[in-house]
Amino acid sequence: MKNIGFIGLGIMGKPMVSHLIRGGYPAYLHSRSGVPDELTALGGIACPTPKAVAEQTDIIILMLPDTPDVEKVLFAENGVMSGLSADPARSKIIIDMSTISPIRTRDFVRRINQSGHDYADAPVSGGDIGARNAALTIMIGATEPVFARIKPILALMGKTVTRIGEPGTGQICKAANQIISALTLEAVAEALVFASKAGADPNKVRQALLGGFAASRILEVHGERMLKHAFTPGFRVDLHMKDLGIALDCATELGVSLPGTALTQSLYNACVAQEDTMLDSSVIVRILEKLAGHTINPSTATSHES
Repeated sequence: MKNIGFIGLGIMGKPMVSHLIRGGYPAYLHSRSGVPDELTALGGIACPTPKAVAEQTDIIILMLPDTPDVEKVLFAENGVMSGLSADPARSKIIIDMSTISPIRTRDFVRRINQSGHDYADAPVSGGDIGARNAALTIMIGATEPVFARIKPILALMGKTVTRIGEPGTGQICKAANQIISALTLEAVAEALVFASKAGADPNKVRQALLGGFAASRILEVHGERMLKHAFTPGFRVDLHMKDLGIALDCATELGVSLPGTALTQSLYNACVAQEDTMLDSSVIVRILEKLAGHTINPSTATSHES
């Protein structure tokens, strides 16, 4: 059985690697904040640097916040690259499950391939709930042979594992996912504020909509958070803003207009202005409440709930 390296053990990474350990994979772990005791208790092995992880493993998985974090872990001093062998018979696979720039991903692919190793981008959707339940949607950019090798590993963490195309295409798919997610969050928030101010019970409106064509996972999960003003993350505002920035940057390079994405990004900028950066992205409803001069559920709404 292949040794797995896993770097990045936050809200998403920690439950994801726990499924790999329970699946029987020897796991070598690194996180800048330290490896949680619960993972070493399961059998995970703490490593002091990304280089040490790469030296001990055949497949190295990254789950990091942003593009610069991935670049640093890969290429900085004591990074993954410095732990990869120059022997072509010992070729390894790097799987980046972070959500980062598709443009920069192509550069990372080129640099890793030039060193004689393989690279797959495999960003995920499903949030912390999906990570805990091994029910993530995983979007993979990889060659066919690499995908065949990594699919059983990814299947331990995700319910839907789809190869989109060659390396780099996973990040393109994830950007599309985040566009849809953000615009749907904004639409759900608008609908609930509208219904409430018009005099309907927003809880019953949500219940009714879940049975019709407007039903969505976001209406189900985030609609409930909005009604309860329960904004403990989940998926934070700052991370969603980062993802929308990636989509808008790529759109600029491609000459594509994303007006809805730009509008939603501006509403999240307003969330940052009212110090909601570290709350769940469903907190966008509070901006629309302010614009409407109306709170959808006054019994549960207080200032800066968490």
